[in-house]
Amino acid sequence: SRRARGAAWRAGRAAMWTEVCTAAAFITRLLRAAGGIGEERLRCFRECLQEALCERYKHHWFPLAPSKGSGYRCIRINHKMDPLIVEAAGMIGLSHERLFQLLPSELTLWVDPFEVSYRIGENGSICVLYKSPQPRSSRSSPSKNYNMTTASSSVPVPCSTMHIYPGF
Repeated sequence: SRRARGAAWRAGRAAMWTEVCTAAAFITRLLRAAGGIGEERLRCFRECLQEALCERYKHHWFPLAPSKGSGYRCIRINHKMDPLIVEAAGMIGLSHERLFQLLPSELTLWVDPFEVSYRIGENGSICVLYKSPQPRSSRSSPSKNYNMTTASSSVPVPCSTMHIYPGF
């Protein structure tokens, strides 16, 4: 039924929300650091990217096999800009060309159940943005007591405040 499908989608979205928020906040933080974009536009970008990521991942999120679908969920900037970033940027009037000026020319962001990590440059180190313990059994769900880890901070940060967190 439509109601059951809606409930299943909300449950699936909740399962990936922390990881999606972490990824969107990271890209937003990179844009903020580059300068020239107001906070309201950045907030809109982040929210648009969160929605786009949830929609893209809804049939590709496997908490019991976190590496399954990892390539599909990877956000990539190299000679091309990831289309979801382009879509969210378009919502705030940022052009494709401007994105290439503001964001690293080589970025890989892995958004997987229980972990979000990134690498800047082809030979850069992989840095973990978020890591949570995996459930011990199929009936478990991820712990709500997650840890947010960045290159300079290991402070847990709830998703609702990620747009203001320090540490990048």
